[in-house]
Amino acid sequence: MQKTFIAWFLLPAVFVNVNAFEPFTVSVVLGASALLGKTIYNYFQESCSDQWFGFNSTGLQVDLEQKLFGQHIASKVLLKAVTGFVNNKNPKKPLVLSLHGWTGTGKNFVSQLIASSIYKKGMSSRFVHQFVATVNFPHSSEIDTYKTQLQQWIKGNVSSCARSLFIFDEMDKMHTGLIDSIKPFLDYYDNLGGVSYRQAMFIFLSNAGGESITQVVLDFWKNGKDREEIQLSDLESAMSLEVFNNKNSGFWHSSLIDKNLIDFFIPFLPLEYRHVRMCALAEMAIQNMEPDEDIADKVAKDMVYSPKEERVFSSKGCKTITSKLEYYK
Repeated sequence: MQKTFIAWFLLPAVFVNVNAFEPFTVSVVLGASALLGKTIYNYFQESCSDQWFGFNSTGLQVDLEQKLFGQHIASKVLLKAVTGFVNNKNPKKPLVLSLHGWTGTGKNFVSQLIASSIYKKGMSSRFVHQFVATVNFPHSSEIDTYKTQLQQWIKGNVSSCARSLFIFDEMDKMHTGLIDSIKPFLDYYDNLGGVSYRQAMFIFLSNAGGESITQVVLDFWKNGKDREEIQLSDLESAMSLEVFNNKNSGFWHSSLIDKNLIDFFIPFLPLEYRHVRMCALAEMAIQNMEPDEDIADKVAKDMVYSPKEERVFSSKGCKTITSKLEYYK
């Protein structure tokens, strides 16, 4: 029925006898048919229109509260930053977020939550672009080529849709200087070459800064303080300095940091035993398993914890939860 319905509406554009109408009438008929065809196309094919964008601030807040564990700072900062930016009709620059912390703490997961809150197709949207340093930019000898390709890719996609999202993973493994090639796109310009980048979003994911973050959390733990007492101000300065001065980081002496183009450095705290248990129970729900506290305990106990003496933090966060859960099914 659906195909017949569509074809019937498209018939005037194909079979209309233009000789039977005045020129003005022909223009109206053909124009209406073209508009209708475009409307039908946009209904089924994702386009850069409000129909395919629908920021859900409440949904993002609920997801961060119920699905992201042990990250009170990241949850608060991300919700405010993304909500404020998306609701701003005339932002002065693109939103640039840099997420830092150990592996398995939720950086990639949060990127997916943000994409799902803005784009109806989430990470599958053709307006969401993800780059992985070791996959997309593997060879240091090709850095000049990568710079050109990256600039062209961003310019082309933002030209097609101003509300594009770019995610750069493994920034700690990216070749030094490569990310600086996109500096102009992140700056305070009305447009560059006729293209405005102000509505775009850039998210960088990195393990760099993890040592500084972990040390602060460990100090709080040793002093008997609750980790929820830790504030962004306790971490941001040391974290950004470590990232900027780390020769193994893609941000090493980067102009993005030097020129203050990164809006927020967001720390992801190392996860403790209780958080790993929560991850295990959440994964059970995803797999439609009955919640089993005993299995959650076994999975959490299987993880390697550090530092060696204190054994407070899961070395891999929640990264291997799925495979460990399979073992105990």
